[in-house]
Amino acid sequence: MSQKIRLAIAGVGNCASSLVQGIFYYKEKGIKDLEGIMFADIGGYKPFDIEIVAAWDIDERKVKKDISEAIFSLPNCTTIFYRDIPNLGVKVRKGKVLDGVANHMHNFPSDKTFVISSEKEDELEDVVSVLKEVQADVLINYVPVGSENAARFYATACLKAGAAFINAMPAFIVSDLDWGKKFEKEGIPAVGDDIKSQLGATILHRALVQLFVDRGIPIKRSYQLNFGGNTDFLNMLERERLKTKKKSKTEAVTSLLSYDISWENMHIGPSDWVPWLKDRKIAYIRIEGEHFGGVPMSVEVKLEVEDSPNSAGSAVDAIRCAKLAKDRGIGGPLISISAYTMKHPPKQYPDHIAKQMVLEFIKGERER
Repeated sequence: MSQKIRLAIAGVGNCASSLVQGIFYYKEKGIKDLEGIMFADIGGYKPFDIEIVAAWDIDERKVKKDISEAIFSLPNCTTIFYRDIPNLGVKVRKGKVLDGVANHMHNFPSDKTFVISSEKEDELEDVVSVLKEVQADVLINYVPVGSENAARFYATACLKAGAAFINAMPAFIVSDLDWGKKFEKEGIPAVGDDIKSQLGATILHRALVQLFVDRGIPIKRSYQLNFGGNTDFLNMLERERLKTKKKSKTEAVTSLLSYDISWENMHIGPSDWVPWLKDRKIAYIRIEGEHFGGVPMSVEVKLEVEDSPNSAGSAVDAIRCAKLAKDRGIGGPLISISAYTMKHPPKQYPDHIAKQMVLEFIKGERER
């Protein structure tokens, strides 16, 4: 078993920035101080055992830079909680653009959106060659919401290169039966789809819904309204790109209900872009139900959180579980860690059950 997890990154945005910063933050903290982590040890792997070996992006301000510098380049705007990252000797390569940029993004100032690099794009065979050359164990896909073709491009590269695939965005790949069979046939682990933050709007909404269910209170209607100021929220102003995102977030909540709640009574999805919020995300959640005697009641919650570090907290667990599966020769969708860290896993479970499944997987008591 390798003591390091060799990680490739597709999309060097805010989420990648927080992930890389976190690796070095916890490396400095050491094993005795791993606060803020859901699983300190996964099969012997700690968060700081992740090593970046390859990266792709399309922005000229990141391409050709060492990733230690690229993660702090515009339009990234997440909180910098660890800046002292050494040169890693990993140059960001030009990824294939495909559908990675929404048309309306060109109408905003360059410090808020992408500036597409003029460098030659890496074709599929280039990505596969790099993954093999650097011996990548895992690739995490951070391309923007709506980049369905780009997501499948990197998934295909993993299938050809033998790297485990983590799909952190809402293109339904790992949760798709046909794609899942492809990863199982090749003996390659896959985790997805659409990363669920460590304590974000979706997990909070799910916890509240589960509370209503457990206490016997039928839910009549609910909403979750999210807005923020990062490039992700700007990208999602194009509603056409939101089909899978909205489905992913909605099913993450409604999967906990044993009864149908009509579409007009459940609204979940990104709502707007407020530039000055930068990577800060604000979510308003309201749930209306009826308790004893059919008497109405409601709960309203406001969540405010830095979006990308919240995502990285789940990513470090997904990455380590993917590597552990590779060590054990397990291929195909990883059900337990997908259910715990993703909004649209192959199979939904209540979060307390998913956590127990992950613990059993780590101990080797369940295969996936």
